Amino acid sequence: MQQRAGVGSTVVIKGELSAKEDVVIAGRVEGTINVAGHVVVVEAGARVVGDIAAAAIVVSGTVHGSLLAEERIQAEAGAALQGDLSAPRVAVADGAVVNGRIDTVAAPAPRKLKAAS
Repeated sequence: MQQRAGVGSTVVIKGELSAKEDVVIAGRVEGTINVAGHVVVVEAGARVVGDIAAAAIVVSGTVHGSLLAEERIQAEAGAALQGDLSAPRVAVADGAVVNGRIDTVAAPAPRKLKAAS
């Protein structure tokens, strides 16, 4: 079973949030969110003021800040994003609002290790 951390609808976090598991935000976060290798979900009614970096980011709420994903960014219907988006795949549903630059960057190529001689 995969771990998930949650920020409840009545919770306000001010400062940096980092985790080594998926994070679901239903409340308010004011500060950076760094969840390398995992997913960040910003639910409808949630608000983030700060940058988000994760493997994947799914937004149904409001985000004021830059989004950087290793795999994908998904803006659901009703999402409001103010800031730049950067990921190999970006999906914006009908009804989502994005005000910022969208960069679809190539995923980093896997590195080949050299055999020790």
